[in-house]
Amino acid sequence: MVTEAVREAVRRARAAQREIASWSQERIDDVVAAVGWQCYREDNARHIAQLSHRDTALGTIEHLYAMQRRRVLGVLRDLHGVKTVGVIEDLPELGLRKLAKPLGVIAVASPATAPGPGIMCNALPMLKTRNAAVFTPNPRAHATAREVIRLMRAALSDAGAPPDLLQCLEVTGREAGTALMREADQVVAIGGANTVRRAYESGTPAIGAGVGNPTVVVDETADLADAAEKIATGASYNNGTSCSSESNVLVHASVAERFRAELARRGAHLCGPDETARVRALMWPDGTALNRDLIGRPASVIAAAAGIAVDTADGAGKATVLVLDHADATALDDPILREKISPLLTFGVYDDFEEAVRRVEEISDRCGRGHSCGIHTDRPDRVALLAERVPTCRVVVNQSTMTNTGSFDSGVPFTTTLSSGTWGGCGVSGNITWRHFLNHTLISRPIPESLPDERLLFGGHWEQRGGPETDGAQQEGLAHRV
Repeated sequence: MVTEAVREAVRRARAAQREIASWSQERIDDVVAAVGWQCYREDNARHIAQLSHRDTALGTIEHLYAMQRRRVLGVLRDLHGVKTVGVIEDLPELGLRKLAKPLGVIAVASPATAPGPGIMCNALPMLKTRNAAVFTPNPRAHATAREVIRLMRAALSDAGAPPDLLQCLEVTGREAGTALMREADQVVAIGGANTVRRAYESGTPAIGAGVGNPTVVVDETADLADAAEKIATGASYNNGTSCSSESNVLVHASVAERFRAELARRGAHLCGPDETARVRALMWPDGTALNRDLIGRPASVIAAAAGIAVDTADGAGKATVLVLDHADATALDDPILREKISPLLTFGVYDDFEEAVRRVEEISDRCGRGHSCGIHTDRPDRVALLAERVPTCRVVVNQSTMTNTGSFDSGVPFTTTLSSGTWGGCGVSGNITWRHFLNHTLISRPIPESLPDERLLFGGHWEQRGGPETDGAQQEGLAHRV
């Protein structure tokens, strides 16, 4: 029953995709603009934010609303003017011409966190590249996902495009998701490690999102007020549900107390050892798995559940983030260093920068290898050292790590899928954009022959290993045969 429902959805998607496969760039761009506008409209964005919060209880309505509008606008900016139809590269001097072609039907496993933007910001680049997409959402967000797809299908219909280009499976769960992955031409998996693993095991070409939250270094040269503002905002935004929310901060000992005070001024509650122990026991009751009933909830709710009376230096009386004390730098398997999906920020202190880099490496190895890290500093050499040493796809400098998913004040492309390379068990390294949703046909024509200079290629080995004694005619013949 489940398999037949999945096959029927894919069959309709294939028929719709074949219909638009020959459409012009102009017509495709109009469809993308129509669907994008439906997603960006204030009434629709508020509607989806409210529905998402009702269904998942994750994040906040205002942040979900703002996130949807910002990310949709950013994705549309990145797609505007991009050529995805016909000849996209012409190199006559090399006799090469490249044509862009669609992948076909893409299966998308979408998460419960921010389901609106997660679906929209995958659908738009997939439509831009003339693909169809069938979504298998987290069961917790299924109702929201169906409404998001309904709105986008209405826009497709109004623009004269087949609505079946975008579909949401009517059945949810692992069986349906796995069946869809097997039937599709490509898989994009966003969510937990198990979802990504199933995508790679499906036998279908797959792109997975990496797991982890960033660890951020604040050195003694940093603008402490600016760093505190950005870190506190990122760690608390949408109740810390983004994989790019700051998770851990390592601060140089000489400025640690000043930085704590700056965080407190921005609505953070600084937990002492006893309060940290209470939060640890509450959020990781078995010492490993997160308490699913409290992820994505406000800091005040978590504090109350842990029996903590929050106080903030900003006078608001309502903490936006709980700062956990990690005094033991050797306790690397402490769950408070892992992915939190909550407005929790773990605070550690270091004495020299080499130690900080080593700790970022060690934390990443345990709970987010390849994902990202950040640094607030006035020292370019330290940025270079961190980027060189840590196996990560992204090093964010003097910004909130929330810019991982795109920002209007950085050059990072907008996305909802952050792949972590082979470090994080992903087949792609970097942000997933429209470029990953294209096949290419390369036309190759003959050009005047250009043989390489052996002496230039082999350097000293050419002279040392008897290169000059080799018969030139034989070498030329070999080059022709190759």
